[in-house]
Amino acid sequence: MPTIVGVKLRNAAKPLFFDPNGTEPAEGDHVVVCTERGAEFGEVVKGPREVTEKELPADLKSVERVATEEDVRRAEELRAKEREVMPTYRKLVEKHRLDMKPIDVEYLFDGDKLVFYFVAEDRVDFRDLVRDLAAEFHARIDMRQVGVRDEARIVGGLGHCGETLCCVRFGGEFQPVSIRMAKEQDLPLNPQKISGSCGRLMCCLRYEYDAYKDFKGRAPKRNAIVETPKGLAKVVELNTPKEQITLRLEDGERLTVPLSGMDCAKGEGCTCPCRVKPEALPEEHDPLAGMDFEPRTPRPTTAASAEAPTPETTAEAPKSRRRRRGGGGGGQGQPKDAATEQQPKQKQAPKPAQGQGQRPPKQAPKPAAKASGEASTTPSADGAAKPAGTRRRRRRRPGKPSGEGQ
Repeated sequence: MPTIVGVKLRNAAKPLFFDPNGTEPAEGDHVVVCTERGAEFGEVVKGPREVTEKELPADLKSVERVATEEDVRRAEELRAKEREVMPTYRKLVEKHRLDMKPIDVEYLFDGDKLVFYFVAEDRVDFRDLVRDLAAEFHARIDMRQVGVRDEARIVGGLGHCGETLCCVRFGGEFQPVSIRMAKEQDLPLNPQKISGSCGRLMCCLRYEYDAYKDFKGRAPKRNAIVETPKGLAKVVELNTPKEQITLRLEDGERLTVPLSGMDCAKGEGCTCPCRVKPEALPEEHDPLAGMDFEPRTPRPTTAASAEAPTPETTAEAPKSRRRRRGGGGGGQGQPKDAATEQQPKQKQAPKPAQGQGQRPPKQAPKPAAKASGEASTTPSADGAAKPAGTRRRRRRRPGKPSGEGQ
């Protein structure tokens, strides 16, 4: 049986198969192959394998040789020359005012042919541009017009997921992608979220389309009513990657059950309410299960401990004394001496009951001594002499006229 080997060429959509031609290249080796355009430098992505005559591709080319160190060095030099050619390519396009976008330049391995890639919406008359390019670089010129998807694959970049673009990683021919695939996967129909860097629908929408279509064909529809051991429930969410269904009971409780734990009337999706198997319900775990709690026994109380005064009851709260304004009262509000505080308080005589016509006698205040040692007195209304230092000031209440109390 014939043997073939898969080689990935630069800017090629998929690997091309070649005849090893007596060589033994391994996967990952670089080789020099012969194509319709001429000699090219590529990398082996599929090792040698035998195929039948039916699987053998038409017009099979051969591998010239496995790349040597000199071949690898020459390929690096050509890549450096391509970076120098690109600015001149852009200047000549602007000079001729052509409606085209230059994206890449490629030197073939022989070095006598240049391939210029560009993007344009319509056909472009670039005959004058080709003459200027040939006079500038003294090589054969090949102009290749590509689409926006090929542009993204050649230039490269990162997608919305943060990974390398799928067209760069996986390669292959582009498959048609429709907006129906985004609807089937319940994605927001926002062009900025479902479009790639090329401006078209993302290629990855096609990768999971078959999985979503198969799951939704077997699962109950959204908002459908199903039967559960806890009563009727409503389907509120479908998780395709995990093949799980979220249900909401009549009391608001949510349950998540696998699709394999549901019984349908038919093998595939059904219109009648589905049933959830009892063993499919999640087990209710008690958070306190497995924890041993010892009963708390009350402390024995005795008569001595019950009658013993506690520190809270024995400690007397300090009495707050209101300090009066003014110097009257013989120094009231001033802190007492330690000796005075230690003296026991004398019991006051009981006051007579009011309403019997008797008025409690007023205590004569102590005379306040002057600086010279003599006490000055002022006559009162009943003729009794009062010391001048014991005169009390009447405090006016705010908001009340002074003449209202007289």
